[in-house]
Amino acid sequence: MKHPMSDKTVTLTRRAFLRGAGVALALPWFETFAAGGLTKDETPKRYVSIYHPDGVGLPLKSDPAWNDWSWFPRGGEKDFEFTKVLEVLEPLRSDVTIYSGLSHPAARNVHGHSNADQYLTGAPIGGHGPYQNTISLDQVYAEHAGDFTRHSSLVMSTNGGVGGPRGAQTQSFNREGRPIPAMNKPKQIFDLLFVTSGRDAADRLARSKSALDLLIDNTRSLGRQLSKHDQQTLQQYLDAVRDTELKLVKAQKWIDAPIPKVDTRNLHLDAEPKEARLYFQTMYELIYLAFLSDSTRVATFQLGRENGEGPHDLLSLAVGLGGAHGLTHAVKEPGGWQNLGTYNRYQAEEFGRFVQKLKDTPEPNGKGNMLDNTFAMHGSASSSFHLSRNYPIISAGGKNLGFTNGRYLKFGKGNEDNQAGAGIATDAGWNSKMEVEELPLAKLFVTILQRLGVERDSFGGHTGSLPRV
Repeated sequence: MKHPMSDKTVTLTRRAFLRGAGVALALPWFETFAAGGLTKDETPKRYVSIYHPDGVGLPLKSDPAWNDWSWFPRGGEKDFEFTKVLEVLEPLRSDVTIYSGLSHPAARNVHGHSNADQYLTGAPIGGHGPYQNTISLDQVYAEHAGDFTRHSSLVMSTNGGVGGPRGAQTQSFNREGRPIPAMNKPKQIFDLLFVTSGRDAADRLARSKSALDLLIDNTRSLGRQLSKHDQQTLQQYLDAVRDTELKLVKAQKWIDAPIPKVDTRNLHLDAEPKEARLYFQTMYELIYLAFLSDSTRVATFQLGRENGEGPHDLLSLAVGLGGAHGLTHAVKEPGGWQNLGTYNRYQAEEFGRFVQKLKDTPEPNGKGNMLDNTFAMHGSASSSFHLSRNYPIISAGGKNLGFTNGRYLKFGKGNEDNQAGAGIATDAGWNSKMEVEELPLAKLFVTILQRLGVERDSFGGHTGSLPRV
């Protein structure tokens, strides 16, 4: 019987699929099937944004907790030192950059409970009244890169859906400013990597514990057609798919665990902390698989809804703590700064794990590793206690896009030690007069878009790129 992957199919390079039993798995780029040499889209340029709610811990210098549990590093651009919060990124020091002094001017006097909607848009939606958002950074790039891939973007969050105005459960907004629903079910996202033809195939995939089992015969047949390099690429990819498959059931248990409507500080769920960690890791691995297969080049993952309950407010259980949102309110209690810092450290640790995986994976077409061609962001629209200023932002990768890492970049004036708004544990800070100067985050967005190949010199009403990046 003729192999279901015809010569016409395999020469489509980045649109190639492994087919069998009505199911198809998107494949990474193979040199074996590259026709006429590399084309301009053969080395993908990727963008991913990870958003976490509730900001970070910023004690006052006079507080004993400042030395260990303040989020921002100490020191200068290259001689900086991580505190205990971000020291988990030390092995990736040369691959990451930390930013301070950036925020959206339109959000600086918006309460942190209402600012997540603006993180990737910079829109002047305000804290109340009529609501109109604008297109998010990821969707600007998705419009540019979406023609190369099966999915223009991958939109994910712990809570799923869209939420409500000023209570977004998605980071992605289309050109009309409408929220794009986020997915939060690992199996749902995993199945996006597969194509089904007809109801019977969909039912088989739904019943199967392993989609790879439906494709294994064709895997062997395809392998015989590949070069040695491509055989290694295929095996690495299939191993990653299988590893993610094995985690899906337990990861799904976490997000499906019932959330009792009681005081979340004393909850004991059936899903254990190890399953909460597994959920995070599985969601990150799904982004990794989508990038590796070139199913998309754009992804967003919102780790929780501001002032939210439900899945997001319980994810701090992964480090044995109470509700995530409550940690920001308890910083003045014994061990409060350490607890919030420990949770922020966990967020950085999982981001670092994802970044390391990209770095450890050679780009399928041989041009560096996947991290070299990916710009990954991790940040929040709040710094200290719902204060919509001085966003805590980490970026990683992008070497082949023109980014130089291993730096701590401070912008603006008057807050070089990140003490403006530090130490607050009440709502007194969010609407206070701004005494320091910060630069528009939109200028960084212009820089990112330009290096991703999008020709534009403004974003969110701000013109020009960010210097020194």
